Amino acid sequence: MVSPVQTPQPPYFAVIFTSIRADGDNGYGETAKQMLELASGQPGFLGFESARQEIGISVSYWASQEAITAWKENISHRHAQGRAKDWYRAFRVRVCRVERDYGF
Repeated sequence: MVSPVQTPQPPYFAVIFTSIRADGDNGYGETAKQMLELASGQPGFLGFESARQEIGISVSYWASQEAITAWKENISHRHAQGRAKDWYRAFRVRVCRVERDYGF
């Protein structure tokens, strides 16, 4: 059973990656798997959720802005970012501070 990521009490941060994929895999699937494994081991990583239909939405949760910056600057992640035009027709990244969190 899939369930939402359990995050700590706010505040914490979310990076929302919204995308429209290009045609073909072009190595995307394997790289995405590797990036999630790598991000999961980064200090400050709290979790990840993703859904894809016509538009893909992926949200990663982080303890701090510094943790997000460290992930953005990770050399393997930077290499993957350099392949964005191979994998996406369009994308947008939004960084948010989570102030409230509730649900069941």
